[in-house]
Amino acid sequence: MKRIFVTALTAFLGAAAAVGIMYAINPKTVQFSDSIAQNQESQFIQKVSYSGNPSAGGIDFTEAAEKVMPTVVHIATKTTVRTSAYPPGFDLWRDFFGEGWDVPQKENVQQASGSGVIVQKDGYIVTNNHVVKGADEITVTLHDKREYTATVIGTDPNTDLALIKIDADDLTPINFANSDDVKVGEWCLAVGNPFNLNSTVTAGIVSAKGRNINILKQKYAIESFIQTDAAINPGNSGGALTNAAGDLIGINTAIASPTGSYTGYGFAVPSNIVSKVIYDLKKYGVVQRGFLGVSIRNMDSKLAEEKGYKVKDGVYVEAVTDNGAADKAGIKKGDVIRTIDGVQVTTSAELQEIIGRKTPGDVIKVGIVRDGHKDMVFDVHLTNKEGNESIISKEDQDVLNVLGITIKNADSKTLKKLNLSNGVEVVEVGEGVISKHTNMRKGFIITKVDNENVKDAEQFSKIMKGKSGGVMIEGVYTDVAGTFYYAFGM
Repeated sequence: MKRIFVTALTAFLGAAAAVGIMYAINPKTVQFSDSIAQNQESQFIQKVSYSGNPSAGGIDFTEAAEKVMPTVVHIATKTTVRTSAYPPGFDLWRDFFGEGWDVPQKENVQQASGSGVIVQKDGYIVTNNHVVKGADEITVTLHDKREYTATVIGTDPNTDLALIKIDADDLTPINFANSDDVKVGEWCLAVGNPFNLNSTVTAGIVSAKGRNINILKQKYAIESFIQTDAAINPGNSGGALTNAAGDLIGINTAIASPTGSYTGYGFAVPSNIVSKVIYDLKKYGVVQRGFLGVSIRNMDSKLAEEKGYKVKDGVYVEAVTDNGAADKAGIKKGDVIRTIDGVQVTTSAELQEIIGRKTPGDVIKVGIVRDGHKDMVFDVHLTNKEGNESIISKEDQDVLNVLGITIKNADSKTLKKLNLSNGVEVVEVGEGVISKHTNMRKGFIITKVDNENVKDAEQFSKIMKGKSGGVMIEGVYTDVAGTFYYAFGM
């Protein structure tokens, strides 16, 4: 018996040694069972049964496309750009204030196109602000080729949205979906007029949500875009991004591309922001936007380590505006905002999107973490940007947004160098009346408006707020001798 056991053991050890030698020579000659390999893999990744190509299952967007196309329009614009600047010593005052004033100007007519989406059957259409901004003529062509002249009801540069209207009452409006319910990875359609190719439909998926790409360049910009890989090109701006059912989830606004054409990254304003903005534009002519009154940044592990906080996500409060909504509620610098009305926020873009859908006077519950570990909730009464809860009329809208300039009080050293006692410095020239009608540039010192001395930035805004018709601005540059005059219409 003992001899049999020794023989069997010797045979087993010999076989094991042979396998080891074979494996050392050529590992491929030894195969382990599937169960062992799968068990080891399952500790690293999660596997599911492969169910085949979904496209073979009959995914079909024809019904969604047929539903959306009648709601999307083509928009063509014409913009006349006039420039005028007067060299040193050019005395224009007598002609300007007398009858028969005529200023020689250069004119250049620019044409552009984009898309829009019908939101009401009586002619209201949403599009991008950059599609219609400054346009002298707006022509809307419907899916059935009917053409109309449109008027601008209101614009919102902070979201790059605009509401326009045509004289019609039998249109097909789009249905709005709740953009909060949109899931990353779901199918979506982009419908618009890229390169003037009317009624173009492309398909893709929702690639991401809450994207901030810093494209709007506005002080109070709200960027929390839906990102998609559905093909979006120039001309798609203002068109529809829909779910697979053909319901609106966003307005196509921008692409990220080194070439200016589609490279896989498109961005749309979420439909929940769109509905808020266009409602306010229709009712008030200007968006009634709630302000929390904080400066913020994304919370991350690096910042948490720097501050000694346990919490590693949320929105860090860098500063609190004195007597603003957050300040009055008790929120402090260094707090980390985690929730708004019970909804978790992990990025600044998500917070801006939620607040951007609110109105001055709305009360929200803000959940924060203080000192890195104390959970607290505050009731915050949102205000407008002026710090109160009153409705802002269209006439009260900041005139600097219309002019498209940013100004500050000229410093005393600059004024002394120029032998001036007063003046306001233009620190930025963006899109607006000034850039459209003049060639004023950064660094211009405004000294007079219609022969009235300008003492400071606040006075300049008050003067311009009451202006209509022709306006003459006088001033100087620090790097060019002489006085310059710029004329434009308000």
